[in-house]
Amino acid sequence: MKYFLTVLFLLGACSSYTVHSRVKPGDQVLAEQGFAPLKGKRVGLITNHTAMIDSVHLIDLLYQTPGITLTALFGPEHGLRGHAAAGEHLNDGIDDRTGVPVYSLYGRHRRPTPEMLKDVDILVFDIQDIGARFYTYISTMGLAMQAAAEKGIPFMVLDRPNPLGNQIEGFVLDTTSYRSFVGMYPIPITHGFTVGELATAIQAERWLPGLDALELIIIPVEGWHAHELWSETGLPWIPPSPNIPDEETALLYPGAALIEGTIVSEGRGTKEPFKLIGAPWLQAEALADTLNARHLPGVHFEPVSFTPRSIPSMAPSPKWQDTPVNGIRQRVTDPHRFRPVATGIHVLHAIYHQTPDSLKQRFFRLPAFHRLAGTDTLYTMLVEGARPEHIIRQWQQDVEAFRRLQQTYRRYP
Repeated sequence: MKYFLTVLFLLGACSSYTVHSRVKPGDQVLAEQGFAPLKGKRVGLITNHTAMIDSVHLIDLLYQTPGITLTALFGPEHGLRGHAAAGEHLNDGIDDRTGVPVYSLYGRHRRPTPEMLKDVDILVFDIQDIGARFYTYISTMGLAMQAAAEKGIPFMVLDRPNPLGNQIEGFVLDTTSYRSFVGMYPIPITHGFTVGELATAIQAERWLPGLDALELIIIPVEGWHAHELWSETGLPWIPPSPNIPDEETALLYPGAALIEGTIVSEGRGTKEPFKLIGAPWLQAEALADTLNARHLPGVHFEPVSFTPRSIPSMAPSPKWQDTPVNGIRQRVTDPHRFRPVATGIHVLHAIYHQTPDSLKQRFFRLPAFHRLAGTDTLYTMLVEGARPEHIIRQWQQDVEAFRRLQQTYRRYP
């Protein structure tokens, strides 16, 4: 019976992407191989709700496949099923559908412990990232790589497209001063890596210690080109976290998330997080006019008023909760020309300069803002009155050096 169910699962799971998309994520590629590299092994799986092959979750496929024993599940920030709010600590449990133990990597532990891995022969990572340095899934991946290395078991990454394509922008993280769970590697805010490419670089560049002997296995994406955005893949969008509900938000996030390090609302507590930005003192029309006059590529700004509300699983306690605020709605008009981080710098600059002097002392939430920016340079330049163009030029030399390094690890044309 288990074999019969597996055949049905695989036939159903593999047919949809094959018909509708030339792009096959690593989990689909592995499924079409009948999960051969995992046969005879006890498997630990780090995943969340994004690991869908057609309408079937990878957890269920692995559980039903003969010759594979699924012994442990690990959930990142937002949980195994993706319903927890940002920053919400999660507890361990049991998966209702399979009875397999579920261990939270966003609670008491940020990496698998030896006890969690005692019945695991190989650790598999399958989570959709969005290509921003401070999206915590890539920190989870690196720490899990260390845990696998210490246990002496292989680590397999089922690779996926980067929704931002080969976008590279922003200050490179100063790991000496600002390494944290929202930034572990010396990479720009948008880094252009897939998770598989990044895992390879983490090991080869020794961005984390203890990985020299790790057996790292990458199951690559098929049919994807590095310049392609998510909308060009033909794959369905599954929100990788509650506040990234669509592809446009994913494009805006790397720049708009810098607002999280300030007292300004980044739109959490609305159905348009990161598209909406506002504060009670802002003059919406003037702010939109200022930004539109800069003719930033691929984006248009509209004046808006909105009121953040408590939304379970999205924003239980948003900034300026139940308070009317004024600001902007960002609309991406040309995804390929749009530059999220540069746009975010312009938005920050315009808002800061419309903020009353009485509020400027507490405008930035430090050191959280430094951790997001990856450096204290952005804060210093903004408060000293530097123009956005000057700030953007400040990171260009480091970005170009990083781009050359990134080319070393590119798997996709």
